[in-house]
Amino acid sequence: MAKTEIKKTDSEYDKLVKQASPDSPIIKNCIKAFISGGIICCIGQFLINILAAYGLVTEERNMAVSVILIGIASLLTGLGWYSKIGKFAGAGSVVPITGFSNSVTAPAVEFKKEGFVLGLGAKIFTVAGPVILYGTLASIFVGIIYYFVR
Repeated sequence: MAKTEIKKTDSEYDKLVKQASPDSPIIKNCIKAFISGGIICCIGQFLINILAAYGLVTEERNMAVSVILIGIASLLTGLGWYSKIGKFAGAGSVVPITGFSNSVTAPAVEFKKEGFVLGLGAKIFTVAGPVILYGTLASIFVGIIYYFVR
């Protein structure tokens, strides 16, 4: 008898959750993410074309474009504009390199009031830190494997 009461409570809870949760326009969100991510990629390609016209080789061009996009995203985060872009674009602004830049810059901006060491220095990698850590560890392991296999 206790199980039926629990199941009844679970189904009542599910009904309440469905009533309280707004419907998500999935197709509309996907289109916005696709278009905004595409715009970011087009900006990157535009920068690549400009730098190619100035004679930079492929490796230098790619590095420069990454640095420029990271700088622009950090600047927009500092000005408070990237969050507005993110609210509209969704995953379209998070997936490219600009989203990673935002995830590093946003905590630093948020905690700058606490000082450079305990605020900015300690909180800058709260979101992106695990990504950097596991990316670095993975690259070390791949490098070791590559060294012995080669």
